[in-house]
Amino acid sequence: MTRSPQSDPETGKEESFLSHLVELRDRLLRAVLAVLVIFVALAPFANRIYTMLAGPLTRHLPEGSSMIAIDVAAPFLIPFKLALLLAVVLAMPFILYQVWAFIAPGLYRHERRLVAPILISSTLLFYLGMAFAYFVVFPLAFAFFTASAPEGVTVMTDISRYLDFVILVFLAFGAAFEVPIVTVVLVMMGVTTPEDLARKRPYVVVGAFVVGMLLTPPDIISQTLLAVPMWLLFEAGILFSRILVRRRAEREAEEAAEDRPLTDEEMEAELDAAEREEHGPTGASHPD
Repeated sequence: MTRSPQSDPETGKEESFLSHLVELRDRLLRAVLAVLVIFVALAPFANRIYTMLAGPLTRHLPEGSSMIAIDVAAPFLIPFKLALLLAVVLAMPFILYQVWAFIAPGLYRHERRLVAPILISSTLLFYLGMAFAYFVVFPLAFAFFTASAPEGVTVMTDISRYLDFVILVFLAFGAAFEVPIVTVVLVMMGVTTPEDLARKRPYVVVGAFVVGMLLTPPDIISQTLLAVPMWLLFEAGILFSRILVRRRAEREAEEAAEDRPLTDEEMEAELDAAEREEHGPTGASHPD
């Protein structure tokens, strides 16, 4: 008598693995389709989008100067490259949702409650970091760069190199604004505690100014504009970590109280309550 394929453990594992691969493929296709749909919508406005991105620089270029294109195909390709990158950024919430939907069935309930807020808050903070770089850092940085050019040097930036530069700065500031998320995750994983982080506050402040020095022009204003938000976000991470640790301790205390054995007094009280319920308020047993 032969066994059916469904009763074979190896076959069951293979079918389960294939089903996961199929689901992963579907999630990836949905993410790619979302990026393509947004890219198609943005493509007709690619040149206008690049003009907006270059605004913080072109407003500070000397009179009679402009951006240039060194490569032959750069005037056509670079705006579409920017549109594609912007499509990925705009589709990031949907992409993260697909990732979440794929891994959620394998997580515990408390892990699902923790992962969803982390994904949402990290996405919003990354967007906030990019907006801070565009509206605050870029004007200050490009004003400094163009004003510090030696006499006789005409500032004319290549559009391809400019795009690479702003993408790098966007990524740097977006990652810098993830400080509270990293802080909360480290505390929840047990790597550190809010008290340890608070004791390391002086080192964090110095490190924030060092990062500001590396990522911004060498002037105290722009360094401070990056270092101060990083320090404030670090403090926010400590605050949220303390709240989460306190709630987890309260939940564990409640669970421990429910699981602890009854004392003699509590057991006698329960027996008395059971006897009163059985015999009634007069002490007589109920008739059958």
